[in-house]
Amino acid sequence: MPDQLLQLDRHLFYFINHNLANPFFDLVMPYLRNPKFWIPLYLFIIGFCAWKFKKQGIIIIILLALSAGFADFTSARIIKPLVKRVRPCRDQVVSRTDMQRVSCGTGYSFPSTHATDHFAMAFFMILLFYKKWPWIWLWGILWAGIISFAQVYVGVHFPVDVFCGAIYGVFVGWLFSVIYKKLNHSVLSF
Repeated sequence: MPDQLLQLDRHLFYFINHNLANPFFDLVMPYLRNPKFWIPLYLFIIGFCAWKFKKQGIIIIILLALSAGFADFTSARIIKPLVKRVRPCRDQVVSRTDMQRVSCGTGYSFPSTHATDHFAMAFFMILLFYKKWPWIWLWGILWAGIISFAQVYVGVHFPVDVFCGAIYGVFVGWLFSVIYKKLNHSVLSF
């Protein structure tokens, strides 16, 4: 990584991890980054799609799960081992001041798999449903963005990790929305 970008990334990390620190964020951010916290939302999406769209809903659910699985596998098993970027808690400069609010985690930092997975799911849903429910853009980006922000706040990822994870997740979400549309040979009709 170019030195100027590395320094900017470290400064942004410090700003989010230190300067934005407050008791409310300290309480909620560890929960917001935890996928188990979002199980009710996942169950709602599954139930809603199955109920509202029947057979198409089952295809949507399968492709949503595949988008998250593909994003997860490729970011964690392919990209991270190739890039080998250390987490903030192991960075020689940042680890001296890093405020860890959760355990450091294992493995490498780039890209954030949380960001990749959640942006993949969010954008898959956005691209399928934005014509029917335009507000889904706001909620999808907000949901995935909060999870990504929390990753930096709790000290397990750098901002560039979550930004690039988000970009890659958007690509994966788009890819699976194209697959869905090809499977149905037409644009969704509700």
